[in-house]
Amino acid sequence: MAEIRNYTMNFGPQHPAAHGVLRLVLEVDGEVIQRADPHIGLLHRATEKLAETKPFNQSIGYMDRLDYCSMMCNEHAYVLAIEKLLGIAPPLRAQYIRVMFDEITRILNHLLWLGTHALDIGAMTVFLYAFREREDLFDCYEAVSGARMHATYYRPGGVYRDLPDSMPQYSTAQGYGKGELARRNANRDGSLLDFIWDFTERFPTYLDEYETLLTDNRIWKQRTVGIGVVSPERALQLGFTGPMLRGSGFEWDLRKKQPYEVYDKMDFDIPVGVNGDCYDRYLVRMEEFRQSNRIIRQCVEWLRKNPGPVMIGDHKIVPPSREEMKDDMESLIHHFKLFTEGYCVPEGETYAAIEHPKGEFGVYLVSDGANKPYRLKIRSTGFVHLSALDEMVRGHMIADMVAVIGTQDIVFGDVDR
Repeated sequence: MAEIRNYTMNFGPQHPAAHGVLRLVLEVDGEVIQRADPHIGLLHRATEKLAETKPFNQSIGYMDRLDYCSMMCNEHAYVLAIEKLLGIAPPLRAQYIRVMFDEITRILNHLLWLGTHALDIGAMTVFLYAFREREDLFDCYEAVSGARMHATYYRPGGVYRDLPDSMPQYSTAQGYGKGELARRNANRDGSLLDFIWDFTERFPTYLDEYETLLTDNRIWKQRTVGIGVVSPERALQLGFTGPMLRGSGFEWDLRKKQPYEVYDKMDFDIPVGVNGDCYDRYLVRMEEFRQSNRIIRQCVEWLRKNPGPVMIGDHKIVPPSREEMKDDMESLIHHFKLFTEGYCVPEGETYAAIEHPKGEFGVYLVSDGANKPYRLKIRSTGFVHLSALDEMVRGHMIADMVAVIGTQDIVFGDVDR
């Protein structure tokens, strides 16, 4: 009799399909996985501990760098937690802007997920298409915050500034001829809202292109149907949230069940899967694209009709305008104190959660009355899903594990924190 023994091998951390610095120690019998042991901590950036050493308003930028595919959504949960402790609410216009940018961020995140997941499984074209659309949305980020990725746009009490009336234009210096320049600038003549509206008009056509390439593609279905199946009961027990939970057939979405900001005024549906496999989770996210597009359009329509403040007027929390600061001594003092020591948050503890593109992203915040958090704990989305990887891949081939990692949509800044 030939001796049969299982092999232990490393998958990652330097692997193109590992979606970051994931190291998996796999026990394999030939090509079949018997056990998968995820090793994490290679991207640990101590965000929670760093936040305890800094004034509240100086940690917003750290949140962007957690899940670096869903920047403004991370900020949102942190800012909501601070607002809960302070007992303040942002102006209505700021709430609409936040909801609009949350959904823009959801599309940004899902585009990256779709491109990389498809690339892992062997479909290259979708990756190039998805990054083409991401460029337009990054232009929206840049228009409001000046940064393409790490925006630091949400602030306790509202958002950093109102939406701009004009979009940056392509210039002749970039080497385009007159005709090409006019074509590229055609949707940049108006305001940011006009640019976003133009994007929402075009986007459903792009989605149809992605679906033409993938949804009924024989190879795509062979690689995803029946892979990584999780029953609805087990998904709940494992603590799944977001598309991972909805893909198993459980209709849970914080935007509907525990509405925050103005989500209760929005008209949208929650897509739900049936079989709980990689293919269903793909379909759920594809439908989420369309629902986010609907929400963005509703926000744009409201924002066009309703001008107003985007920040509360309390200068104990929000810095005065540059003009006031130069003119008025009291404003100068407010400005100085805010930027040197921040503001003190009343004693207490709170938990604020949002429906992040990857699931429930929560921030547990404890204040002892000082100007910095006493304790900050982040409930990251990917950590819970990654902990179920062993169960999801047992009995599957090594190639199927790549599909399961893709369907989990993990980002390591978020997992390791």
